[in-house]
Amino acid sequence: MKKKSSPSKTKTERLAGPKISKLLTKLDDKWRVIDLHHLEKEFEFKDFAQALAFTNQVGELAEKENHHPDIFLTWGKVKLTIFSHSENGLTEGDFKLAAKIKSLE
Repeated sequence: MKKKSSPSKTKTERLAGPKISKLLTKLDDKWRVIDLHHLEKEFEFKDFAQALAFTNQVGELAEKENHHPDIFLTWGKVKLTIFSHSENGLTEGDFKLAAKIKSLE
């Protein structure tokens, strides 16, 4: 049986406006910060199968990173919402996950 990684024991810090703005510039311009609380991005695909395949890739990455976005899947579209539930807001880890998701596109 494969051992699952445990959540990081390092305290994560909720980010404030200036730091969020700085980190957002490192992502592509389709990521949006909503209410200084979470990252959001919509991805478009030519059909449901491609959207589902992308969703599965994001799910595999999320498991590997032990950081799980909210995922909305519909025909030809996937919307991701990322924030740190433990901090009820954005942390550097959220921006790192968003950057890794870029490699799946």
